[in-house]
Amino acid sequence: MAKTLVLLFFATLFLSVPVAFTMGIAGLAAIFIDGSLNPLVATQRMFAGIDSFPLMAVPFFILASELMTACGLTRALLRVANALVGHVRGGLGHVNILVSMMFAGISGSALADAAGPSAIVMRMMRQAGYDKNYAGALSAATATIGPIIPPSILAVIFAISTSGVTVAGLFLAGIVPGILLGLSLAIANHIVSVRHNYRGSEARATFAELRHAILAAIPALLMPGIILGGILFGVFTPTEAGAVASVYALALGLLMRAFSWRTLYNAFVRAAVITSSVFLIVAMASIFAWLLTYLQIPQELAKLINQITDSQLGVLLLLAAFALICGFFIDTLPALIILTPILGPIAYSAGIDPLQFGMMLVLNLTIGMITPPVGPVLFVIASVGQLKIEALSKAILPLLLAELVVLLLVLLVPGVSTFIPRYFGFAN
Repeated sequence: MAKTLVLLFFATLFLSVPVAFTMGIAGLAAIFIDGSLNPLVATQRMFAGIDSFPLMAVPFFILASELMTACGLTRALLRVANALVGHVRGGLGHVNILVSMMFAGISGSALADAAGPSAIVMRMMRQAGYDKNYAGALSAATATIGPIIPPSILAVIFAISTSGVTVAGLFLAGIVPGILLGLSLAIANHIVSVRHNYRGSEARATFAELRHAILAAIPALLMPGIILGGILFGVFTPTEAGAVASVYALALGLLMRAFSWRTLYNAFVRAAVITSSVFLIVAMASIFAWLLTYLQIPQELAKLINQITDSQLGVLLLLAAFALICGFFIDTLPALIILTPILGPIAYSAGIDPLQFGMMLVLNLTIGMITPPVGPVLFVIASVGQLKIEALSKAILPLLLAELVVLLLVLLVPGVSTFIPRYFGFAN
């Protein structure tokens, strides 16, 4: 059964079958061909995969992101970022990074960031004389901050796929790595800007201009505080936080009179379509992940790793390398659902903190979103900016290196991802 499962998975993936159907086809075919399992187990695993209260946070966070974008608050965040850093060397590049960090506290999705604020700043950078491929590469790289800084859809998925980790704990674990990602990209952008003489805007924003920009963006900037504050002080659960965020975004748009019936309808439809695709992937990946566990593939992989090294750091580095390679070829969400039950037991048996492992895996697979041949964020940016994927992949290399440095810090220094959750009592 194991050979059938793996061969069919890679065969359908090679034929460019959507990854959700790839996992479903491989899983169902393996069950039918082997004949030792009741085919109804596939249906049971599908529904078990999405029958989760914490998973309900995902559609709410997606809806909140769509409503906040429809309100026009993305441009308010852009004005704040421009007022703060637009005047420095490579200013628009720094604006791109800063606005992605702020938008990450609303969306929790790299693709939402890539198609929204990152795409807007990319066009601004090109108009200001930045190389079009570098502008696209930076926009793709900054979009990966979205799933790291809380709230994060990937953090929710990881938390429901393993034991010993809460959604709130993993949200907090992403704060420092998310900030480090922003700083590392800012350093890389400064180096590139000096080399290519990319300058900032003509003048520094006045205090009055900065104050006006911040005041206009306060409603958007409050959302991450509402979400995290409510969770930390026990006002609501992460799932309820998603609902609160959606209600807040809806009320804000109505008060600002930013919604027309068509705008509101489109926002709900987009949220429903994205949620449907996410849940389909989760359901299909649940079949595939359960079969891998049933076939004891994690145990076999653990034996192989133990033959190579019994060092905790060595195990973590091997798991990170394996996840990074998987991220090159498998889309982020299904890869997370598949790899968590396979790699998690290996990490925990080696004494690795579940929060550190979770953040390593989420960050690793998020970086995979900007690496070919799959790289969904790369393809979104290439499509929006009408860029060639080959040139974009070359331009992103120094930015990819900066993100790998942050990944290495998460691997070598456990406190990067565990200090804040431990401080607030969300770690073992």
